[in-house]
Amino acid sequence: MGGELSGKVAIVTGGAGGIGRATVEVFAEEGAQVVIADVDPERGEALAAEIGPAAAFKRTDVADADDIQGAVDFAIERFGTLDIMFNNAGISGSMRRFLDDDFDDFQRMMEVNLLGVMVGSQRAARYMAKNGGGSIVNNSSIGGLSAGSGVMTYRAAKAAVIHFSRSIAVELGPQGIRVNCIAPGHIATEMTTYDMDAVIRLTQPLPRHGSTRDVANAVAYLAGDRSAQITGIVVPVDGGTTAGPPPAQFKGILTPPATTTPS
Repeated sequence: MGGELSGKVAIVTGGAGGIGRATVEVFAEEGAQVVIADVDPERGEALAAEIGPAAAFKRTDVADADDIQGAVDFAIERFGTLDIMFNNAGISGSMRRFLDDDFDDFQRMMEVNLLGVMVGSQRAARYMAKNGGGSIVNNSSIGGLSAGSGVMTYRAAKAAVIHFSRSIAVELGPQGIRVNCIAPGHIATEMTTYDMDAVIRLTQPLPRHGSTRDVANAVAYLAGDRSAQITGIVVPVDGGTTAGPPPAQFKGILTPPATTTPS
């Protein structure tokens, strides 16, 4: 690739670190101008300075609707338009078992992981609908696709992001606005504190470790014109985890019996 997003203007929420940072870098490499919308001024300003004139930082708490609107207004004022909105910002949840969870993080979790995506999509779409359309990409998780134990509020929020994204894809399609989801899995970021090696060995068919750049490449595809006919989908970036565990997990169970040659 190279120059695939030339002339495009994007906002990346949570853009100062992890998947957001990788996406900002890929967007800039592909020719886009990018607003780094994040709560961390130090890292956000540093990244903008590293990239140069094609990037600008705007402090944004996605739990605050006014902050999100401010990021949209800033992108339009700074770069002249808004073509791409990547609602990426998210926080991890309580690791307590369900029966022990007091849901003390429920409000903040839903504000950041769900409401922030909803408001970010709405405020970007209001502009896009009057200015030739655009692409919205929302960050969910394989935890929103597949059932599992633990982090129940996180799972619920991420599942809601998927249904919300598909629903607004239907509503916004006539305005030329495409809406898609990515669902990363087992990607090393500040939020993934578990034993990645063991989990990948047991649950992921592809043995390679995925990176934030793998996710960013998927986002760039959904943001650009090569996906012009794609809306309302969810793309797992998970090494096949949501398809099923690796064959080694079934060793001795699905191995066909030995055959003998008739004498």
